[in-house]
Amino acid sequence: MTPARLPAILGAACGFLAASILPVAAAQCGGDFGRFLDSIKQEAVAEGIPARAADRALANAQIDPKVLRRDRAQGVFKQTFLDFSKRVISGSRLQIGRSKLKEYASVFARAERDYGVPGPVITAFWGLETDYGVVQGDFNTINALATLSHDCRRPELFQPQLIGAIRMVDMGDLDPARTTGAWAGEIGQVQMLPADIVHFGVDGDGDGHVRVKQSAPDAILTAANFIRHLGWQARQPWLQEVIVPRNMDWQQSGLSRALRVRQWQALGVNARSGTLPPGNLAAALLLPQGRNGPAFLAYPNFAVYLEWNKSFVYTTTAAYFATRLAGAERYNAGNPDPGLNDDQMKALQRILTARGYDVGKIDGILGAGTRGAVQREQVRLGLPADAWPTPQLLTLLQ
Repeated sequence: MTPARLPAILGAACGFLAASILPVAAAQCGGDFGRFLDSIKQEAVAEGIPARAADRALANAQIDPKVLRRDRAQGVFKQTFLDFSKRVISGSRLQIGRSKLKEYASVFARAERDYGVPGPVITAFWGLETDYGVVQGDFNTINALATLSHDCRRPELFQPQLIGAIRMVDMGDLDPARTTGAWAGEIGQVQMLPADIVHFGVDGDGDGHVRVKQSAPDAILTAANFIRHLGWQARQPWLQEVIVPRNMDWQQSGLSRALRVRQWQALGVNARSGTLPPGNLAAALLLPQGRNGPAFLAYPNFAVYLEWNKSFVYTTTAAYFATRLAGAERYNAGNPDPGLNDDQMKALQRILTARGYDVGKIDGILGAGTRGAVQREQVRLGLPADAWPTPQLLTLLQ
């Protein structure tokens, strides 16, 4: 059987921002902050934004040290899938999500009709990002983006977003003094970056503005338009819990490999409830915590989640949450083998790096690079190659 490939799924890596559609700004990072803001103003004017709008947007901009601290400490992504999903998908959040689907049924119907994105997919992001608009963040958006644009760690990601925020000021959709959001500059009920709001914004309530903080219809339809841009395929699944035979060749698992649904069926993989989709659809076997934990088939639409947020734990949780809102039952948590604590994970990453694997930063996060290296070492050592690092594996490698 020749494995099919899931486009974009192979590109999972660290980082937490969806790609902007705007060109990268070229202001010099670091150095005097005032001169830096002058350079940003020049970039904004070069992109056709009136100078007065740039002046208004940047007049009181300042560096926020809290933003830099948050940028360096993203410990939430060190949690396991089971821990994270149990914490964030509460009974209350499910109930409210289902009520939102009913309350805005006509808006969600429009989102699916015009953009092909089902209501549960948008609602899962809505719930996880801001608790349905209740917690949208209290960082001044201009300050957050100016701070991260001036910082030399990732200016190429944030400078276009700062230009986008200035454009929103010119459009009357962002108040530089009062608009707040997440520490990384995301705004609104579904937490999107300014450049993407500018490009994909939809006026859902007909008031002539795209105000994703105040208007649920604006936020829902803007998110739907953006998700379609990320590659969403209408009327196609994204994630499905499955039952996997115990004699499975675990080397077949992982997002870097995919078979057709009919091939998985031939290997004994079956839907836990309902039926599997048509046999020619590509799918990857996803084992968030190894062969003894939950098992899912991830379909091509799952790649969109990885474009939204590169964290494996977050994306898997968001996709699973959407299946619950669409009517799926709670997963079978199984009995996963114990994983590694933070110090052990870093020790494992150092060993894998010394062995020539590219696992990225030694950060204690079980990302795509670390999972791939773990799986190859499991094969070499004759262990079940399910990409789940255990104390036993660490001991053998030490």
